[in-house]
Amino acid sequence: MAFMKKYLLPILGIFLAYYYYSANEEFRPEMLRGKRVIVTGASKGIGREMAYHLARMGAHVVVTARSEEALKKVVSSCLELGASSAHYVAGTMENMTFAEQFVAKAGKLMGGLDMLILNHITNTPLTLICNDAHLVRRTMEVNFLSYVVMSMAALPMLKQSNGSIVVVSSIAGKVASPLVAAYSASKFALDGFFSSVRVEYSVAKVNVSITVCILGLIDTDTAMTVVDGVFNAKASPKEECALEIIKGGALRQNEVYYDSSALTPLLLGNPGRKIMEFFLLQKYNMERFINH
Repeated sequence: MAFMKKYLLPILGIFLAYYYYSANEEFRPEMLRGKRVIVTGASKGIGREMAYHLARMGAHVVVTARSEEALKKVVSSCLELGASSAHYVAGTMENMTFAEQFVAKAGKLMGGLDMLILNHITNTPLTLICNDAHLVRRTMEVNFLSYVVMSMAALPMLKQSNGSIVVVSSIAGKVASPLVAAYSASKFALDGFFSSVRVEYSVAKVNVSITVCILGLIDTDTAMTVVDGVFNAKASPKEECALEIIKGGALRQNEVYYDSSALTPLLLGNPGRKIMEFFLLQKYNMERFINH
């Protein structure tokens, strides 16, 4: 009890204060003016709305998705909205070679990269998991592995620009949820990988921020079709969601929570995890890795 009063409670207070009152810098649209941004999964839904917001802010954007016709319309709209430049490259993130080469091509089109927004997913039905290992493998490859491949490909450019990686995840990547086992696994994997890499970057003094965005149900056409008659919850607007994701990346926040419930960030922010991560890091001799 004495240890708790003397050490643990003060540390908890410090972490809570840091979590709730840090990163209070005000977002300004001009933060994105002239920035070079990749948005994946941008042919519709949240990705398309992010591309439009970035265009209004005067960013350079390169978008990707599978539908070339849809991407052409997005690029045309981006140019009309005021984007400094707008390009598209169509392809599937089931192909890791495409994922890697797309980043390089986008970098050449824009002359570098300031922000990588990873937003794409594969279509996953709401269903009981029934011996469909292929579904799990495809979901992990598209929703997780391609994110890893693209972030690694983008890192040299992001180091040069002191840029940002923005990872669009889900509450299903923080809380166990039925009927979405494969999807949930891919989102939990994103949290584990990118949260660990964020710590590595901090220790190694790599000035590239990583923002993981934890989203609730958003009113995209795809999501509304999938959950119809199965999941009853209030959906949040995709336009506002897209803007909050961009704000979080621009402000270099570790996490962004966007859900219809105001309790979500309080319940999932988990200061206990942050305290454990802090104490665990003290046990590492990271210098042997950093210096070699």
